[in-house]
Amino acid sequence: MSRAFGRTDLQVSALGFGGGHIGDPQLPEDRVAALLEAAVDLGIRLFDTARSYGASEERFGRHLGRWRDRIVISTKLGYGIEGIPDWTGPCIAAGVEAARQRLRTDVIDVVHLHSCPQEVLERGEVVDALAEAVARGTVRVAAYSGDNDALAHAVADDRFGAVQTSVNPCDQWALVHAIPAAHDRGLGVIAKRPLANAFWRFATRPHGEYAETYWLRWHALGVDLHEMPLDELVLRFSAFAPGVSSCIVGTADVDHLRRNAEIVGRGPLPQEIVDGLTQAFAGHDWPGET
Repeated sequence: MSRAFGRTDLQVSALGFGGGHIGDPQLPEDRVAALLEAAVDLGIRLFDTARSYGASEERFGRHLGRWRDRIVISTKLGYGIEGIPDWTGPCIAAGVEAARQRLRTDVIDVVHLHSCPQEVLERGEVVDALAEAVARGTVRVAAYSGDNDALAHAVADDRFGAVQTSVNPCDQWALVHAIPAAHDRGLGVIAKRPLANAFWRFATRPHGEYAETYWLRWHALGVDLHEMPLDELVLRFSAFAPGVSSCIVGTADVDHLRRNAEIVGRGPLPQEIVDGLTQAFAGHDWPGET
């Protein structure tokens, strides 16, 4: 299922591939190769990674090259360049060049400032540096990845052509406060955490786990399950939320990947279920999960 990526000239799939899991150096290389090939075979066209995802960028570069003209590659940066302070113009410029080398591509389709603090965005240096990379032709689309007020600030900045932010039934701040404006301005929108960190894996509150916040929120929402598996409910909500171009799901398991593709292939949820989830969330003052 191909979708326009805002007003850019890129086309993405409704389901994208999140590269965090494949950054684990303990994951065998042949398994990574098989996983990425399966993703392309399933019609996935957006592959998202980040400088901080271990070996992920290198593995994208190593295994996705033969499909380069058919896929959109997205990465995130702003930090971690030896000898250069984080969140400076030189760090952005060097980060783009380092990512191009690891990804083995002359041009990176989408580059996000990765959870860049709002006060840094407001100073303008890092945004200017990313815009310069677009002007040079080494980046196609300048983007921002983050949530809440910093996200809203980025959406209003006409130097950005895309954003990435949390979207799921337990995390709808961006759907109310930022994505409508992003859509109106023609920005591509990538939904992260579309499976809400799979909070249903835990029968009781998972203290200290990544999924704890969403587990608590889901139980506070108190919505009817409609006899639908939770992975299907949350993923279809996220993938077909208004204004979302693509949602990225990370996995190291081919069967999980195929399951996710099958779910998204079923299309949007019935409107009454969407309405129930949005109305339940509207009763709470929850920010986006950062």
